[in-house]
Amino acid sequence: MLKVDWLNSYKDIPEQLWEACFKVPYEGRWWYAALEDAQLNNQFTFLYGLVYLDDKPIAIAPAFVMNVPINLVVPPVLLPIFNILGKVSSSLLYQRTFFMGSPCSDEGRIGILGDINTQEILTAINAAMQLKASALKAPMRVWKDFSNEHKSALTQVAKENGLFSLVSFPGTDLALVGKDKQGYLSSLKSSRRSKLNKKLKQAALAPLDTEVVKNPNPAIIHEIFTLFWQTYEKGGTKFEQLNHLFFELISADERAHYVIMRNRETKKIAAFMLCFHLGDHVINKFIGIDYTLPKEWFVYFKLWEVAVEWSYSVGAKSIQSGQTGYAPKIELGNEMVPLTNYCKHQNWLIHQIFKTVAKTINWNTLDEDLAIYLKAYPQHNPKL
Repeated sequence: MLKVDWLNSYKDIPEQLWEACFKVPYEGRWWYAALEDAQLNNQFTFLYGLVYLDDKPIAIAPAFVMNVPINLVVPPVLLPIFNILGKVSSSLLYQRTFFMGSPCSDEGRIGILGDINTQEILTAINAAMQLKASALKAPMRVWKDFSNEHKSALTQVAKENGLFSLVSFPGTDLALVGKDKQGYLSSLKSSRRSKLNKKLKQAALAPLDTEVVKNPNPAIIHEIFTLFWQTYEKGGTKFEQLNHLFFELISADERAHYVIMRNRETKKIAAFMLCFHLGDHVINKFIGIDYTLPKEWFVYFKLWEVAVEWSYSVGAKSIQSGQTGYAPKIELGNEMVPLTNYCKHQNWLIHQIFKTVAKTINWNTLDEDLAIYLKAYPQHNPKL
């Protein structure tokens, strides 16, 4: 009774169906449109599974195909072998992978209409994904960064179809308590609140002016992208590589707001934070910081303060800040949101190797800051 058709563009799906399947606070058509229209074809092939029940569309499953660099895939101990083999065949330096989800989304998600059996839908998608992966010559299949919302259903799908679970970098989320910044500050542990207030007091002395901007002009977008790229280059884990066109497209969306800090003397942008206002929820998606500025200006913490104040002003009840960069996020009171990958490789031997390695991966091994966090909060350690 369930059928899945694969479409090549977000434009092939009616806008009203997008809106019904991806209601706030989740990224919807606007997000996938920006990614697809940004001409990232050298990195991704986007496609969308449209699920039908009795010829009526009931779910949208965004997906993409990517040639993932092998250093992001294989265990470090095996990497020298693959590097040697790569000199013989460059194809061995990449793992062609079919992902269910979206690059640079904080969570993978299937948009489902109404109260329909989730496990049956996910089972149908997984079967269609297997067939499509063969056609796309993608030996690896991954349900990327799915939250606990559908964990029960996905765990059963994985069990029935031989997929293994892999702990992913957690997302981060902060509940905004009260009606203003004072409510947020009061919700922090006294030690964190004291440290943050000291940093904000010091940051207030820095020659920086702040503003929140919608629909920035081309000159501002250029400055923003330059800072984004500086931060991207500084980062350790690099999965996707966004371009200038993406920022042009996403900046035009009504949901996009930039928290901007300018150097009072040079008038140049010193830092920015791109936030999306989605109902009573804010997604803090990308940041850019001029790392040549003095550390005692505490630019990141001042940027966060302005973002919190703005979030309260638009009626937000929570802020989602994504993966990685955990040390300051933990310090600012964010909670960790467990995310899981569900994977299968068509080659039995490679699948078994990956499955074995996956059992050794947890928050302690993924990130030093997460290891410190778990020492303080062992009860938050996710279980597969």
